Amino acid sequence: MLLLDTHVLVWLDEGSPRLGARALEKVNQALAEGELSVSAISFWEIGMLVSKGRLEVNMDLYAWRLELLQNGLREIPLDGAIALRSAGLRNFHGDPADRIIVATAMVHSATVVTADQKILGWDKDLRKLDATI
Repeated sequence: MLLLDTHVLVWLDEGSPRLGARALEKVNQALAEGELSVSAISFWEIGMLVSKGRLEVNMDLYAWRLELLQNGLREIPLDGAIALRSAGLRNFHGDPADRIIVATAMVHSATVVTADQKILGWDKDLRKLDATI
């Protein structure tokens, strides 16, 4: 299973060239196999960015989320196991959303797709795919 970091979900939705060809191929394959996912916290992050005017989504956010889910994206809700894993991440930076995304990937044995160098450079037991390649 692939788990998209928040910015990768936005890049995918926008058709951004920042999403590399290899990563896009892997994402499309995972989507076709029903194995493309996102942490519920990513929708919170996107909602916050929209409310602060740092991101524009050209439709109602609830409808946008529903459309993504209807097109095969799987949403993984936050639960106690993820919350506890995120709190226990050692030598990881303090951003709560990143911690939850990484913990979600770990709990669900998923590969996180990200361009975040703090995540890509973290040397713990985490499967990662650089979204820019």
